[in-house]
Amino acid sequence: MLDSYYVRSLMKRAISVMNISLRLPTKVQLKNFAGINLGCFLFAFGVVVFRNPNNFASGGMSGLSLLISSFIYGTPVGAIMMVLNVFVLILGYIFLGKKGGTRSVYGTFALSGAIWLLEIFFPIYEPLTNSQFMELIYSVFTPGFGLAIVFHCGATTGGTDIIAQILSKHFKWKMAVSLLATDLLIALGAGFLFSTEAMLYSALGVFLRTFLMDSVMENLKTRKIVVVISDKSTQIQNFITTEIHRGATIHTAHGAYSQREIDVITTVVTRRQAIKLQAFIKYVDPAAFITISNSTEIIGQGFDAFS
Repeated sequence: MLDSYYVRSLMKRAISVMNISLRLPTKVQLKNFAGINLGCFLFAFGVVVFRNPNNFASGGMSGLSLLISSFIYGTPVGAIMMVLNVFVLILGYIFLGKKGGTRSVYGTFALSGAIWLLEIFFPIYEPLTNSQFMELIYSVFTPGFGLAIVFHCGATTGGTDIIAQILSKHFKWKMAVSLLATDLLIALGAGFLFSTEAMLYSALGVFLRTFLMDSVMENLKTRKIVVVISDKSTQIQNFITTEIHRGATIHTAHGAYSQREIDVITTVVTRRQAIKLQAFIKYVDPAAFITISNSTEIIGQGFDAFS
């Protein structure tokens, strides 16, 4: 017969495992999950509605899949993309290790699946308009915004990003150079398979996407550094910590004009929090002195971690 203490230990361990498995996702995890799916849908929408009907192979795994689909008539681009991504993920595990491959799994299949489903239920075979340049803009901006949201939520869509990482690691190229070279090769393929015009539009799309991604990512990561000099220092500190739930650094300064000691408050907040803080300071001390500057890299508790 089992010892009662041993039985109780087994029961406690089983309950502990159940609690871990039934633990609900946090609000941040749910927000990131929703953001990743929204980003993948926007990317897929731009590819299916604007990029594929115009033969814009503007880099990425979607562009490579479009080129391959010209050899396999009737096969959805999303299906080809799914197969290619499995192959690339395997390469990622081999050349980048387990960590480098795993981070891209969900985003990779979510994007490929979204493109495949849109092609099945909302097939588009011809361009929506007669303006190729306008459609190029939408084919870059819609997926670009979607990809920026995915990156902002801490995920990636794999694909040529993994190929670029492999080139960067083994040939000592910069990541941006590796990614640009990979995408331009795909755009060049559009010239051989479709037309010179398609190649030129595709290459232009690569450069526009690179510019867009840098701009959107910087804007999504921008935070406000707020420095406040006020006689109502205590009230402002309390508002920062209790109402907008941020930290602050307080140091004492000596005014050159007033010749007196005064507290200086420094805090880092989001755009929305900066607006709320500014409104509160205006209410409690209209004579306060405030400087606000932008930063795209804030590392520490409540913001980004070291990569």
